[in-house]
Amino acid sequence: MSTAGAAQPSQTSSVLQRLEAMNWNRIACLYARIALAAAFLSAVAARFGMWNGEGLRHFSTFFERTAEVNSFLPSWTIHPLAYLATGAEIFFAFALLAGISPRWIALGSALLLAMFATAMAISFGIKEPLDCSVYSASAAAFLLAMNSPPRKR
Repeated sequence: MSTAGAAQPSQTSSVLQRLEAMNWNRIACLYARIALAAAFLSAVAARFGMWNGEGLRHFSTFFERTAEVNSFLPSWTIHPLAYLATGAEIFFAFALLAGISPRWIALGSALLLAMFATAMAISFGIKEPLDCSVYSASAAAFLLAMNSPPRKR
């Protein structure tokens, strides 16, 4: 009987030992940072028409969407809010990728996403933010904040 294709018991236990020795929390945090940053950057890219080639012309429709999502706010707040949200998403994306103050950046990301989800729920009902997984993303960012290694002093 040939065992040429089968893994030897010592090889299998060695692989299992290496898997057990891996820092899964650190890997999960890195994955969450990259996923959240990608989501923020994708939203900004769509806002500037980078996904469909429309360019800056598409940003004007973002003002309309901001007004719909925040229908409970005065109209004079819409343009500043759209610019502020865009700036915050760009800032959080690059800070997440760079690993700058991961706990605070992840917490800020969680709060930004929770505010967005709540605004969606107020304006459109609870189904919209649940369908778009905004509360899930906010929860992931909060978990990231709680599980990121503390900043070294």
